[in-house]
Amino acid sequence: MRAACDTATMTIVLIAALLYLLAAAALVRGVAREPRPGNAWWAGPALGAVALHATAHVLVWRDVGAELHFFAALSLVGLGMAMLTALYDVRGRMAALGVIVFPIAALTLLGYGQSTHAASDTLDWRLHLHAWFALLAYAALAVAAVLALMLWAQERALRRREFHRWLRALPPLTELESLLFRTIWVGFALLTATLVTGVLFVEDFFAQHLMHKTVLSVLSWLAFGALLFGRWRHGWRGTRAVGWTLAAMALLVLAFFGSKFVLELVLRRTG
Repeated sequence: MRAACDTATMTIVLIAALLYLLAAAALVRGVAREPRPGNAWWAGPALGAVALHATAHVLVWRDVGAELHFFAALSLVGLGMAMLTALYDVRGRMAALGVIVFPIAALTLLGYGQSTHAASDTLDWRLHLHAWFALLAYAALAVAAVLALMLWAQERALRRREFHRWLRALPPLTELESLLFRTIWVGFALLTATLVTGVLFVEDFFAQHLMHKTVLSVLSWLAFGALLFGRWRHGWRGTRAVGWTLAAMALLVLAFFGSKFVLELVLRRTG
């Protein structure tokens, strides 16, 4: 069964997108006005946007069943990123993360709202579990990639003694680096669960067009594992950590969204 969002669901999508942008604007305003931006003004819109984002998916699933097509998966990753960002922003000085992630979540949700919806009829509960582990891993590691870019920008500015206003939105360098690796550990654990459930539950990689996804996912897992080992054993940090994080995330994006884009939007295959 295929359908477009009804008027009520599309209204929720638009309101959620506006709330995401309002939360991001509130964080920008806080950075501009205060040395240590507070979280009172952005939290309400952000949490409301996250709740409505999830509600939009639930309403569509009520009509057509669970779906994991390209735009649905992208939106769910955006939702996971927004939830993790809201948690980080509540706990500390991470306004810059919300400024980046909340608009991304809004765009993914708008893309989902404009797409047609169809249930993933070929997936049983075991494969749905595998897919949910994958989506959670992508969300956590995508946030890690954003943190890596922020770490690179902060280090670059400090080396050049360029003390921009936006630096006030970031925690101290060591705290940001520590948050990056904690996030990678979470994502790595979820990615491990993804690969394990894939081995247990996916029967035929070739028939389901999954071999290339598996190879790229394993390469990404190895890259993240090497980074974590290098951090533990050799104290890797700075640009080396950033480079490994972004390279591993690029492999993961190609593994899932790259292949889904080609199969679903270019070749028009849904199996």
